[in-house]
Amino acid sequence: MTNTPITVLLVDDHALVRRGFRRLLEDDPDLSVVGEASSGEEAVQRVAELDPRVIVMDSAMPGMGGLAAIRTIRETRPDARILMLSMHSEETLVRQALAAGARGYVLKSALDLDLASAIKQVDAGELVVDPAIARTPAHGAERTRLTPRELEVLQLICDGLSNKEIAVRLGLSANTVAVHRARIMNALGVHKTAELVMYAMQNGLINPL
Repeated sequence: MTNTPITVLLVDDHALVRRGFRRLLEDDPDLSVVGEASSGEEAVQRVAELDPRVIVMDSAMPGMGGLAAIRTIRETRPDARILMLSMHSEETLVRQALAAGARGYVLKSALDLDLASAIKQVDAGELVVDPAIARTPAHGAERTRLTPRELEVLQLICDGLSNKEIAVRLGLSANTVAVHRARIMNALGVHKTAELVMYAMQNGLINPL
């Protein structure tokens, strides 16, 4: 962890929730809550003003919801690191959040929610998904579809690395990584990276946390 605290923007339409999260995070010297927003529209404005390193985004808000806010923010901040908080664990909603550009999805209702840890993981470029969502065990057949190298590439894809970054990490060419990616998607029957990540987590093919 660097000496500079991770700046955080809290976005939730309930002031009580924001206050609770702020108090929780203020106990951690590695984090600094630099602002709050009560709507998606305000979140977009506050991101432009404050340039936070991590945005904690509520999924359901009046007006512009969390998904729309994520898409809008990423139009000008494609590298934005956004952690979505939700009361819902439906697979479709998780997939939509990841496809919109969220780097994490955790449940507000989780009794063991460690928000500070999730924020730090997202800031480090990791993908964070609530264990309650990603706890489905892998079936042997799922793993045997992929070679050990493909499972290794899959983990790095789900960690958010690009083909070029994976190539450097594994000592391969970017073209070879692209071939592995295509082979993985074909073997698992998915066509988009967000779907691939969701499938891998649900079937225990990667370690999401």
